[in-house]
Amino acid sequence: MKFNKTYTLKQIAEIINSKYIGTDDFPVHGMNEIHVVEPGDIVFVDHPKYYDKALQSAATIVLINKEVECPEGKALLISDDPFRDFNVLTKHFRPFVSANLSIAESAKIGEGTIIQPNCFVGHNVQIGKNCLIHSNVSIYDNTVIGDNVIIHAGTILGADAFYYKKRPDGFDQLLSGGRVVIENNVGIGALCTIDKGVTGDTTIGEGTKIDNQVHVGHDTVIGKKCLIASQTGIAGCVIIEDEVTLWGQVGTTSGITIGAKAVIMGQTGVTKSVEGGKSYFGTPIEESREKLKQLANIKRIPEIIEKLK
Repeated sequence: MKFNKTYTLKQIAEIINSKYIGTDDFPVHGMNEIHVVEPGDIVFVDHPKYYDKALQSAATIVLINKEVECPEGKALLISDDPFRDFNVLTKHFRPFVSANLSIAESAKIGEGTIIQPNCFVGHNVQIGKNCLIHSNVSIYDNTVIGDNVIIHAGTILGADAFYYKKRPDGFDQLLSGGRVVIENNVGIGALCTIDKGVTGDTTIGEGTKIDNQVHVGHDTVIGKKCLIASQTGIAGCVIIEDEVTLWGQVGTTSGITIGAKAVIMGQTGVTKSVEGGKSYFGTPIEESREKLKQLANIKRIPEIIEKLK
């Protein structure tokens, strides 16, 4: 998430009432998660296991729960609860604004686009030309949709990320201030759910087609001309490169990459990153030819045991 102007380290520290290490006028341009940070961004870390990763990341401002040596060219915000204060910043820079219209006045809708009855289009949504939005679609604030996009009934774009911190009295949600970005010529089936990024974008690439009842988690990036079949569940922070095919009921873990032109057979559990240009099957995932050989050999076990008697 980029701020609408450059803030100083001192100004940010005043918002969350924290101590800081760095010059008062150290520039702050935005805030982001560790996998997408850039210079000028704030990243938060609240566990010693991840201190080095955060401190050595591209982020130049680290919101941290321990006073440590500050790397050269960076600044620190010292907080007793970085998770809480990251939420404070999200609320400050991208607060929830209630709606009183089905289509917000700030929404921009392109020429030739049709929006069927009972849809919701939130604040600052952008929809391109010649789109068809079927009934009962909900498009949350700040979503960006390109040209020639078709979205079928009951789909939801921009719900919160499934991201929680366990506390003694329950779970605290990490607030989502990101967006959903749908590029040109995308087709999305009925009853799909595509969560917005925590601070960045969940992106569906140009020409990709998504079947009914598919879930896409926060900050996932799906490439161009992919095919994703029904009941697939894609976790957060996944990268799916161009022209990938995911058949029905595929599930993925978070933070992985599926290489370009890979084919994932139905009901496969994608438990790790896989190379492109190959076909995969099973849980844990393996190349489909090898997995099918293994299954064939398992069927021969009774025969082998009989021969050994």
